[in-house]
Amino acid sequence: MNLRSVRKFLRLGELVAIPTETVYGLAANALDPAACARIFEVKERPTADPLICHVPGFDALDAYCHVNERAAQLAERFWPGPLTFILPKKPIVPDIVTAGLDSVAVRSPNHPVFRQLIDGCDFPLAAPSANPFSYISPTLAIHVQANLGNRIDTILDGGPCDLGVESTIVDLRDPDRPAILRYGALPVESIENALQRRFARPEESKTPLSIAPGTLPKHYSPRTQLELRSTPVLEDELSSNDRTAAYLLLRKPPHSLSNHIHWLSENGELESIAANLFAKLRELDSAGYEKIVAEEAPELGLGLAVNDRLRRAAYRGDA
Repeated sequence: MNLRSVRKFLRLGELVAIPTETVYGLAANALDPAACARIFEVKERPTADPLICHVPGFDALDAYCHVNERAAQLAERFWPGPLTFILPKKPIVPDIVTAGLDSVAVRSPNHPVFRQLIDGCDFPLAAPSANPFSYISPTLAIHVQANLGNRIDTILDGGPCDLGVESTIVDLRDPDRPAILRYGALPVESIENALQRRFARPEESKTPLSIAPGTLPKHYSPRTQLELRSTPVLEDELSSNDRTAAYLLLRKPPHSLSNHIHWLSENGELESIAANLFAKLRELDSAGYEKIVAEEAPELGLGLAVNDRLRRAAYRGDA
């Protein structure tokens, strides 16, 4: 389907699954409350969880929110890219998009198909991940088809998502008190270096994380029980004959042990680990295991985002 037809569908209030550099999104005209309501219905997403508005670039923001110099500095350095701002919203943005809050999440993605699409739109796109609420985010069009194909009509196939985890979210409502609300594909260290100042981290912030999407305790979760290990899985365990568990390692082991051993990177590079995480979790979730045992990544750079996703995926409220 050509992009002109996709834009027409969006103007008519239809939903379209679109690729971004992070994960596939389920997009609607962000200024159409009825269309945005369908996003919540299709995903079975609670309406208290706000959506991100996607725009072509920083120049488009003034129509939808109140910008400040911090946002301008970060947008100049990192947009288009995997960085979302929380800013005070303007009345044009429907309450359903922001969960009734007076702030809105905004981002300018860098995927070429997305950019071609939105450059021809005269409205922003609300686009959370194109998957059932709290399930593993999709990084391929076939993931969207598997989970939502019977509920939406249009999926734009843009190939694999390069980064594989969602955007980093920063709270810039008060430019003098910036805070990281969600770890993501842009490392915190890069953001802090750009402004030459430290940001409050999610575990330190007094800001309610509910102003940002993707911050509920249980999220990105496989249906198979996930156990997260803070230390490397030992070779004795990997060599066992137990086929009820899949072991998800950060790097390829030196010896091929068995077909229940899986890894996210050949050599432990964080970029590869992040890019492969969701696709590998989906693969293991459909393989019939009783349990997935995953290793934590180092707590720096993209490792913070990987661990954030794994901890939410492993969360059990009754534990």
